[in-house]
Amino acid sequence: MAPKFISKAAISRRSLLRSSLAGSLLLPGIADAIAFQDAPQLHSGISHFSSRAKNVIFLFMTGGVSHIDTFDPKPALHRDHGKEIKADHPEIKDRPGYERIYLKRPQWDFAPHGESGIEVSTLFPHVASCVDDLAIIRSMHTSHSNHYNATLGMHTGSFAISRPSIGSWVTYGMGTINRNLPGFVVIAPQQTYAGTQVYSNDFLPAGNQGTLVVPGTEPVTNVKPRLPNAKQRIELDTLQALNRLHAESRLKSAALSARMKSFETAYGMQKAVPEAFDFSKESRNTLNNYAIQPNSSTGFGWQCLAARRLVERGVRFVELIDTGSSGNWDAHGDMMTHVGLAKNVDQPIAALLKDLKQRGMLDETLVVWTTEFGRTPFNNTADAKGREHHPWAFTSWLAGAGVKKGVAYGETDEHGLRAEVNRVHVHDLHATILHLLGFDHQALTYRHAGRDYRLTDVEGQVVHGVLS
Repeated sequence: MAPKFISKAAISRRSLLRSSLAGSLLLPGIADAIAFQDAPQLHSGISHFSSRAKNVIFLFMTGGVSHIDTFDPKPALHRDHGKEIKADHPEIKDRPGYERIYLKRPQWDFAPHGESGIEVSTLFPHVASCVDDLAIIRSMHTSHSNHYNATLGMHTGSFAISRPSIGSWVTYGMGTINRNLPGFVVIAPQQTYAGTQVYSNDFLPAGNQGTLVVPGTEPVTNVKPRLPNAKQRIELDTLQALNRLHAESRLKSAALSARMKSFETAYGMQKAVPEAFDFSKESRNTLNNYAIQPNSSTGFGWQCLAARRLVERGVRFVELIDTGSSGNWDAHGDMMTHVGLAKNVDQPIAALLKDLKQRGMLDETLVVWTTEFGRTPFNNTADAKGREHHPWAFTSWLAGAGVKKGVAYGETDEHGLRAEVNRVHVHDLHATILHLLGFDHQALTYRHAGRDYRLTDVEGQVVHGVLS
């Protein structure tokens, strides 16, 4: 029987953040940056079975990317453009302005790429050059049509109530291999829908909470030491000695032990964090590949290169959220906004994939590209410029460790309206990610409020068709 993961005693996150020692004696404000009240164990994790994947880079395109304009070619939409279809689903019939709906053709052409011949639209020419390394899932579907709920579901498996993020589950199961860096990092210029809940640890130990990094001149705030290293080391050693004396008189000192670990983590981060985000030793060619301008510390290219550097240094789960100055993919008013959005991420994503592959890192790194839902293949008029939210069908793709190369899995109907062949729900995607990391999604559990919780709740099936 696969082992279950049993929760450890935890202390109040609020009490740690209030601690004057964590806030002033060691490093002012660093507790907010790392939220490490119950630090993960320093090990490579205890998986249920062997796997090749050791890290995850999760690329989240917030707002709802149109599947039929990017990775899911639908010639029938060109043929039937303007054709009225029956609004026979409650989510359509009950929506104001949708008494009558008409098919709307894609606005970009598709072409086959690579030896696999998988078709990708002209919106993603750089990613298309990597298609032979991708497993594209064209039959995704989700359980909600609102941004908040669908985004929450994609990150936590829960569409209404806050639950631990997938990054928190991964670090809870796998542990950490670099005590000087958080195990779960989220890089985003701005918050996305559902805010901090997308990287919350919720009831998991706080050491599994995501650390937010905001691109800029100071990606992690308050990380620079305010005291000389030698003096700070003396203070920390004195503090730890006092804490050990205090712990000796108590049988259950897991909370105190966790706090002591958090101080050591904060101390180590002072050197590790600035070094991880220092691109000065990267070649000009590398920066150009990622489309990073000289001396720039923002942009999706910066996020992608930072992800590679963090994974190199042992960070288990890195999420990149596309919430740049150009807005998000929620194209109600005009689908042409997809042009600028795709241009912003296309070259950096391809550079990340090629860089990981060239360095031999793709063999142990799982790359996930997704959005919260798709966009409608119809609108209330055929000449409408935009598309609406569409939970019945969208596209995600995987690449890297344990993933089949150059495959398109699943199908939507001829108009891209519904996932029909080899349907993949968000719970199935989560189960597959955990499987690639060596975990049985049904056995990676945490007991809370009298029941065993898991990322996939009571659902989810591993998508074996995308596994190598």
